[in-house]
Amino acid sequence: MKTGWLAHLAAIVCLTSGVAAAAEPATRLVQEAGQWRLERAGQPYFVKGVGGDGSMEMLAKLGGNSIRTWGEDGLKEKLDVAHKQGLTVTAGIWLGQVRQGFDWSDAASLIRQREKVRQVVEQNKNHPALLVWALGNEMEDPTGKNGAVWSEINNLARLVKSIDPNHPTMTVVAEIGGDKVLNFQALCPDIDLLGINSYAGAASVGERYKKLGGTKPYLLTEFGPAGIWEIPKDDVGAYRELTSTEKADAYLKAYRSAVTGQPGVCLGSYAFLWGQKQEVTATWFSMLYDGSRLAAVDALSEVWTGKAVANHSPAIDSFKLVGTGKRKPGEVVRAELKTSDAENDSLTVSWQLRFDPEEYGSGGDFESESPAVKSAITRSDASSADIKLPSDGGLYRLFAIVKDQHGGAAVANVPVRVDAPVKALVARKAEFPLVVYSEGTSDQAYIPAGWMGDTKSMKVEPSWTDSPHSGKTCMRCDFTADKGWGGVVWQNPAQDWGDRAGGFDLTGAKKLTFWARGEKGGEVVDFKFGILGRERKFFDTGKGGLERVTLTRDWKQYEINISNQDLTRIKTGFEWNLASSGQPITFYLDDVRWEK
Repeated sequence: MKTGWLAHLAAIVCLTSGVAAAAEPATRLVQEAGQWRLERAGQPYFVKGVGGDGSMEMLAKLGGNSIRTWGEDGLKEKLDVAHKQGLTVTAGIWLGQVRQGFDWSDAASLIRQREKVRQVVEQNKNHPALLVWALGNEMEDPTGKNGAVWSEINNLARLVKSIDPNHPTMTVVAEIGGDKVLNFQALCPDIDLLGINSYAGAASVGERYKKLGGTKPYLLTEFGPAGIWEIPKDDVGAYRELTSTEKADAYLKAYRSAVTGQPGVCLGSYAFLWGQKQEVTATWFSMLYDGSRLAAVDALSEVWTGKAVANHSPAIDSFKLVGTGKRKPGEVVRAELKTSDAENDSLTVSWQLRFDPEEYGSGGDFESESPAVKSAITRSDASSADIKLPSDGGLYRLFAIVKDQHGGAAVANVPVRVDAPVKALVARKAEFPLVVYSEGTSDQAYIPAGWMGDTKSMKVEPSWTDSPHSGKTCMRCDFTADKGWGGVVWQNPAQDWGDRAGGFDLTGAKKLTFWARGEKGGEVVDFKFGILGRERKFFDTGKGGLERVTLTRDWKQYEINISNQDLTRIKTGFEWNLASSGQPITFYLDDVRWEK
């Protein structure tokens, strides 16, 4: 039988006799004989998807049929590209998160959030690539006890359905512990699907969900290798990462148990992460490396299509250091690597030694990848390498990157701890130009994690496509309150206000430049660097800025004077702040960098 809201929709369609044209193709959620299924354009549709910004063309060729977004930034463009490749999109709308301080009982915040949801749905409801609306991602508290969150998500789902009755609604949670399933079932009657993000526990999600009282269908919206919050440290105090070959088995186990192993309950999945992203390392959750397929991609393609891929990615059979993982500064250590390839392709191997600052984000927050240590690899071939360890102490990771000639790759790393003071954390020597923000910035030196003032009235969109200064995107900054102030600091390490070591030695830089423009012209903004004073344990050794800059509607380059400043440790590499002018303020940034 049809679900209640679908039956209601059918009745409306019959009564109106075609007065309102439905979006094509519509998505239906159907239950028959106790079994759930998605239908698209009247045909069963099982989600074979990924989340991330990797090539949609590659995904389609490998048998995937859908992508998931976490937020609404650039949604129209993503829908367009997906449609061209024959893919669908589960469209995420980002909601405020409890862990980031969003107050789900504050009326003004909820009103602004509702209006955003309304606008996104109205603008995209008729797109032919749209599959499902996903309201929020991991915005609940860890135990799922906050009833205000569930009630408001249901209000948002009801709002979405009043605008677009042709696509189901979903909300996405981090695992299903505590009271999450209980409150989802009891307080969210207008949400049709539950999205579940699960890693180490993914294989058991289906059984656990049913035991906790889950009766609605679910999508496994994130899965992959175990996260660092789920594993212990090893004997050198490092979180040891699986090889890309080992990770393929983790993806397959989760998929077979929690997805195809739960027919009529699980309606598909979105693997994490389709692309490459720094979380602990640049490879921990990445299914692609420099655009090349890793083994997890091949494994999922084969279960999606039921056919072997034309050419398999290389395999890493073993990777280890000779001797202990704790060594002296300047010592030369040897690493040994064994690889194989199903088609006996010729393989190339490259090596990198990178510092691991052991400062990890949470919930997918931005993290910066440390630069490779120059001249660390003293000798290498396809099966081994000699590495001269730095004089600075701390944790390092030696990476081996294996590639074939057919777009396949394998990656692995082994940790090594240098037994000496951790000078690198105090201030790493910068290489110029040091990019703070630019289109496609992946190895971020400074992270825009330090939000200040009335953060509930602030929004930063780092990939705004309308009229950038250069390339295809710029950063849009909004402050919507009619009083008060707000600002964002680019930090290293992220979310640190002087309690932890870090930062960059910018000695040798001659200028800090950036481009900015206002939405209307006349917007007044302060721009600074080095805001941590000497009362902090780890302070900025220099500071500078431009106060009360009046922006124009046209892009203009600005330069902050850094002469006569001690730049040996700059932890806050850029900052903007502004005071309300009594009305919303919008401005744009592009190409922020330190230059020689």
